[in-house]
Amino acid sequence: MWNKALCLGTNSEFEISDSKQISLFRDLGFEGIFTYYRHDLNLDEFALQVRENGMIFQSVHAPFDKTDAMWEGDKEKADTAFSELKECLDSCIRNEIPIMVVHAFIGFDKHCPTNEGIERFGRLVRLAEGSGVKIAFENTEGIEYLDALLRAFYGNKTVGFCWDSGHEMCYNYSEDLLLKYGDRLICTHLNDNLGIKDINGKITFKDDLHLLPFDGIANWENIARRLNKTAFDGILAFELNRCSKPGRHENDKYSQMPIEMYISEAYARACRVAKLMGDLKPKISQPMP
Repeated sequence: MWNKALCLGTNSEFEISDSKQISLFRDLGFEGIFTYYRHDLNLDEFALQVRENGMIFQSVHAPFDKTDAMWEGDKEKADTAFSELKECLDSCIRNEIPIMVVHAFIGFDKHCPTNEGIERFGRLVRLAEGSGVKIAFENTEGIEYLDALLRAFYGNKTVGFCWDSGHEMCYNYSEDLLLKYGDRLICTHLNDNLGIKDINGKITFKDDLHLLPFDGIANWENIARRLNKTAFDGILAFELNRCSKPGRHENDKYSQMPIEMYISEAYARACRVAKLMGDLKPKISQPMP
């Protein structure tokens, strides 16, 4: 969209190859792309294809299924988790990818950040310093862990915040995280959902729907205003799921669409968000001549 670059994350749910996702995203309007680090993806080749297609490689999402081990006392598990993150960082550095998105935590039952965890993530941050790659910690479940990390590395130019709009609604009880951390915002994961389903407020991964914007209960006008209040003026990245979570059916309509139709609709919704931001951006009054 004119004056605002739009980015979409790859997804195995799109059911086409990584290379086809690159060209399809480009052909249907997106200027940027991000992907998830995994062992069966040749990131060097992927990065080359992204650039050959004239697209922006916005970020790589680091592995997150072992993130809780970074905070705990089992050294072997922590070392394995750290090695995965380091391997991802090395690939980002080698391919000059500017941002590595890292989950602060995974899990719903623990709320106790540790000094060991801060030190382990600190090792990762020190490896990234001077490399051209920034570490963007993302809001997920366990908001205490994100807060501990952003406090520990406050003022470090290598560390920033990745804001997931849907996670805020379904994992963070709609706390205004842009108000808290917007000064460190360096990337977004924009998506929609229906909030927390459980009447008692129990959070679960099944609420993390990653719907297209405007298909859930998010107030996108409010989101646009909040984003405009931050110092962030970068690429708007969208993280969307085509398939429903187990036992839910909100995404079923997407999986029934041809993939070209779904990505076209994703682009149209992304444009609506970008236009809202432009329309609601505070106007700077010009002095009279």
